Amino acid sequence: MTSMSRRTFLLAATAVGTLAIAGVAIAEVPKLAQKDTYKVGFAQTESNNPWRIAQTNSMKAEAEKLGYQLVYTDAAGSAAKQVADVNSMIAQGVDVIFLAPREEKPLIPAVMAAKKAGIPVILLDRSVDPSLAKAGEDYLTFIGSNFVEEGKRVAEWLAKNANGKSKIIELEGTTGSSPANDRKKGFDEAIQAAGGFEIVASQTGDFARDKGRQVAEALLQAHPDADIIYAHNDEMAIGAIAALEAAGKVPGKDVLVLSIDGGKEAVQLVVDGKIAAVVECNPRFGPKAFETMQRYAKGEKIEPTLVNEDKFYDASNAAAELANAY
Repeated sequence: MTSMSRRTFLLAATAVGTLAIAGVAIAEVPKLAQKDTYKVGFAQTESNNPWRIAQTNSMKAEAEKLGYQLVYTDAAGSAAKQVADVNSMIAQGVDVIFLAPREEKPLIPAVMAAKKAGIPVILLDRSVDPSLAKAGEDYLTFIGSNFVEEGKRVAEWLAKNANGKSKIIELEGTTGSSPANDRKKGFDEAIQAAGGFEIVASQTGDFARDKGRQVAEALLQAHPDADIIYAHNDEMAIGAIAALEAAGKVPGKDVLVLSIDGGKEAVQLVVDGKIAAVVECNPRFGPKAFETMQRYAKGEKIEPTLVNEDKFYDASNAAAELANAY
C-alpha cells in the first residue's frame, strides 16, 4: 500500500470510527476540527438541586466566555428524555456533546448514536457502563470525581471519629447511577475493613431531599438503635436531618450524619454541628470541560479519566471554608 493510499484508507476508516487491521477492530472516537467557534451540546440530567444548578451555571458561563453556542437540555430526571435530548443535538449538528448521564446503562444508545454521527462525547460527573462503552473508543473521556474515593474518605473519617457509634443507615443515590454505585462501594468496603460497624439498612433516596427524608423516617422507625446516617449526597442528608428532628433525635449528638457534595447549605450544617463531615464533589466543570475539548481539537492525547479535586469539610475547617463552598 502506498503512503498516499494508506493515508486515504486511514481517513476513511476514521470516518466510520473503526479501523480493521488483520481482522482486529480498533474503535476510534470521532475527530474534532480546530475552529474559532463551536456549537456545543450539554445534556444535563436534572436541575432540582444546588449541585446541578452550580454545574450548569459553570458550563454556561464558560461557553459564553469562549463565544461558543451552547445547546442546553434538561432531562428532568428521565433517562429516556436524556437519550431523546442527545438525539436532538445530533440532529442539530453540534460539534461536541457534553453528557451527564443519569444512569450507566440507559444512556449507552445515546453515546453510540453520537459516535455513529461523528460527534465526540465527553462524559461529565457520571459515567456509563464500562462493559458497554469505553473511553477513548466510544466516547472521549470521563471528567469527574473519584466516587469510590469519596465514599472511602467518609468511611475513614468515621472510623476515627465515631466515638462508639456503630449502627449505620445508608441512604443511596439514584439506583443504577455511577455515583450511587461507587459511593456505596467505597464506603461499604472501607467500613467493613475498619471493623466494629454494621450497616443495618441501605436504601435509595434517589439523591432527593424529600425522598431522603421519607426513607430516613421509615428506616429510623425500623432501626431505632441506628446512630449513624451516611447519605450519598447533601440533599438526602438534609432530608435525614429533618427526619431525625421529627423523631425527637438530635443530629450530631444522638446520630452522626455524613454526606457527600459539599454545597454551602451542607457546609453551614457542619458549622452548626448537625452534619459531622462532608466530602465535596466539585460541580465547577466548565473550565476543565471546555479546555479538554480544545486540547482534543488540537490533536492532543486525552486521558480516559480526568479527576476533579474534592475538598473535605468537618468541624476543623467548615467555618473557614464556608465562603468557598458552592
